[in-house]
Amino acid sequence: MSSLLLPRAAILSLLLLLVAATRAHAATPATVFDDIKARATPDELYRLLFALPKGGDLHHHSGGGVPMDYVVEYYTNPARNRGQKFYLRTTIAHVPHAPAPAMPAVLFHVVRESTWKTYSPALREQWKLVTALTAEEKAAWLSGLKLDLPGEGRDEFFEKTWLRLGPIFGDITLGPDLLVENMKAFGREGVRYLEMQVSPWGATDAEGRPVSPEDYARAYQARLAQPDALATGVTVRLQIVVIRFLPGAEDKIRDAYAFIDAHRDLFVGINLAGREDNGKGQAARFTNVFREMQRKYPRIPLAIHAGESDEANANIRDTLLLGADRIGHGVNILSDPATYLLLRNNRYLVEINLVSNRLLDYVTDPMQHPFPVLLRTGVPVDLNTDDRGMWDSTFTDEYFTAVKNYNLSWAETVSLARNSLVHAFLDEPTKAPLLANYEKALAVYEVRYLTADWRAASTGITPIVSNYGNKAFRLTAPANLGELR
Repeated sequence: MSSLLLPRAAILSLLLLLVAATRAHAATPATVFDDIKARATPDELYRLLFALPKGGDLHHHSGGGVPMDYVVEYYTNPARNRGQKFYLRTTIAHVPHAPAPAMPAVLFHVVRESTWKTYSPALREQWKLVTALTAEEKAAWLSGLKLDLPGEGRDEFFEKTWLRLGPIFGDITLGPDLLVENMKAFGREGVRYLEMQVSPWGATDAEGRPVSPEDYARAYQARLAQPDALATGVTVRLQIVVIRFLPGAEDKIRDAYAFIDAHRDLFVGINLAGREDNGKGQAARFTNVFREMQRKYPRIPLAIHAGESDEANANIRDTLLLGADRIGHGVNILSDPATYLLLRNNRYLVEINLVSNRLLDYVTDPMQHPFPVLLRTGVPVDLNTDDRGMWDSTFTDEYFTAVKNYNLSWAETVSLARNSLVHAFLDEPTKAPLLANYEKALAVYEVRYLTADWRAASTGITPIVSNYGNKAFRLTAPANLGELR
């Protein structure tokens, strides 16, 4: 009897081992993601990354972060801009005896009609009503708002592209509308949080009359409370950004502290921005004013541009000394070993902007970008879009670039969104539901897409495709980022 039972016991044990082995090798989200990376076409990977739940875009400039097609549509469509009229500079010529211009002469600079009427007749001739532009002129204008031509880089971006935006983002009747349009697009990409850099000073109404920072804040609060904004599923908070190399930057920092302290429900942090190759904007310049403000006000978080440079310097270290919680870009961090060691396994987040760094020629070879080294050596990092309107890109483009260039694992990919929410400048009662919502959406995504049938599942995804992604990743899907919803 026992001789018959022993083989059966052995067979049972063997079967249990086989089941355990099968389960051990069953498809998991991590193994399916590896399979997708190995076998997906660019279009399939793009669709799957578009559907991927994302966290927050923490490094996002107002103006530069809105698709430029939206901007042109709002300038040229009276139904969008409430009947305002705008003029575009189409030629540049010397006008004898004309007053000195308020800003450098740049093609495709746009002004509202009230400003245009203050010009001399000879100067007016260099501008054209935007609704009267030819198709070719309109296309050239749109191109001038983007870095989409060979040879364009940081000089074009810093010295011309920004000057072409015109008054639309300072207009409290139109700027909030453009933010909500952008939120709709981000919501479709699975983004849950947007932390946008703005300045509440210099805002105007529809007639070009100055309005107070208080009016600016009220306009954004009211627009974000409307049903279409809430329906996007995107939570928005604002940072105040100060241009670091301007003469009065210290006073702007003082103003920012006072304003944020009185409006902590919407405004959550302070940023310093501007070309780091301008010696007047180095971080050490601001040590005394930040110490002064930190003695005066309860804690206000700091997310400051630093390390966006070709050359080694001490800007990241000096920025941390200012009290920064997050570092924007951090491209040259590995050239400062002591500061790099400080960032490892610490509380400071480095905001990574892969498309921006490429188009502005800060990192021309992706294999030299510090991002994967930081990610894999314990420095908290996330992905961001920076000035995606000027790159003509999406958040999905950042993820596609990261996954393809650096062979991200599933755990690494997921960590980027988690980091963005953990390091968001939000109070815990607001942050906790966002994190919980993200985890829930991630679980649904894994069940729906990270299965053996991932290829078939991807066909049901209709992504927003940017011109940048279309060209950089050789997608066959047509670009549709500029389509307003």
